[in-house]
Amino acid sequence: MNMRPVPTLMIAIGVAKMKHILNILCFSSVLLAVIAVGPPTCPVDVEAECTVGGSDNWKGEFFPGIPQIRYEGPSSKNPLAFKWYNADEEILGKKMKDWLRFSVAFWHTFRGTGGDPFGMPTKNWPWEDGTNSLAMAKRRMRANFEFIKKLGVERWCFHDRDIAPDGKTLAESNANLEEVIAVAKQLQEGTSIRPLWGTAQLFMHPRYMHGAATSPEIGVYAYAAAQVKKAMEVTHYLGGENFVFWGGREGYQSLLNTDMKKELDHMASFLHAASDWKKKIGFNGTLLIEPKPQEPTKHQYDWDAATTIGFLQKYGLTGWDTDQFLTDIGEATLVMLSVVRNGGLAPGGFNFDAKLRRESIDVEDLFIAHISGMDTLARGLRNVVKLLEDGALTELVEKRYSSFNSELGALIEGGKGDFEMLEKVALESGEPSVRSAKQFRMKSINQKRHQCW
Repeated sequence: MNMRPVPTLMIAIGVAKMKHILNILCFSSVLLAVIAVGPPTCPVDVEAECTVGGSDNWKGEFFPGIPQIRYEGPSSKNPLAFKWYNADEEILGKKMKDWLRFSVAFWHTFRGTGGDPFGMPTKNWPWEDGTNSLAMAKRRMRANFEFIKKLGVERWCFHDRDIAPDGKTLAESNANLEEVIAVAKQLQEGTSIRPLWGTAQLFMHPRYMHGAATSPEIGVYAYAAAQVKKAMEVTHYLGGENFVFWGGREGYQSLLNTDMKKELDHMASFLHAASDWKKKIGFNGTLLIEPKPQEPTKHQYDWDAATTIGFLQKYGLTGWDTDQFLTDIGEATLVMLSVVRNGGLAPGGFNFDAKLRRESIDVEDLFIAHISGMDTLARGLRNVVKLLEDGALTELVEKRYSSFNSELGALIEGGKGDFEMLEKVALESGEPSVRSAKQFRMKSINQKRHQCW
């Protein structure tokens, strides 16, 4: 079955009026594979069975055959070079790196196994020792920073349990996280590398099978709150710009055994508490919600952007992601057109919530996948410049809505177009004329831009 990426929005949460702000863009699609369950987790005092090869020591580089990735231009044949992304090149008054704000997603890049429902894991990175120990977590973090530096980006993002193993108790889990975060803090010193966002993994552990903020078990609700509290604290400590909520288990399988109002009320209370804690600790980052339909719940409460905005508005809590790297230049152009019209992404950015394909098992594939995705979006940005300079698309859109450039249009858009007046206009004017949307003209303009480089 051919499944195309499904774009979704990260919605900002505040406690003031609703602001429809596009804070963060990434790419996501319907998951085609189940994330493979990792090996047994270890507490801080690592037990014998968890210490096989459990040393943080790693001599030399993690990616010794990979050079610093640089821009070489469209004619380059080097797979480990950018053809379109030139970080410091100014476009429309901003550097490309500031338009795109790329971020490395820790979970797929360093915890992806290549496993799926029909096959065992296929990836065995040289630095992995087969454990999920605390020592191994520290080693992965050092590999992460080397990867980020060689790729030439300044941001990364994480779930708490991706970067540090679960302990036998919440206190041990917190201690594990603190140790790994201390390593990350040390590694980012003297660099501009910071988290684009952090989040709490509230979906993989069996305790969250019925949800976290919407769980019918009050103990699970409290545990989830404590986990978010700690994850937000460490995100703040590292200088993170945002904190994300993805409600993968916040929903239901059947209404027969679900009190939907109670669950929604509980989720709203949870988010209010998160917003209160953000203020209390002085975290100035934006809180974000990532809507996705049916992943993995039959019906999720954060189904899509419109549903989520309605939820936030109702409860006074106002404010894209593919499992594969974007390679469609046409789609990238449309995405970047929205970004430019929005004036940019800050404080958000692009992260690739993307799995390396099951068959891609070489270390260099990690770099090539990111380079490809970054180049695609960079080319999309360059295409937008040409579209705006050409003016044909802007003119087409302006003509399409030109009927509102009238006295009647001004009344309607000013909130003064009452039904009695509009009925009178309709009776006097007769059957309205409807113009062509010029769909193929629009597509030909966009296609022309793709071919002009």
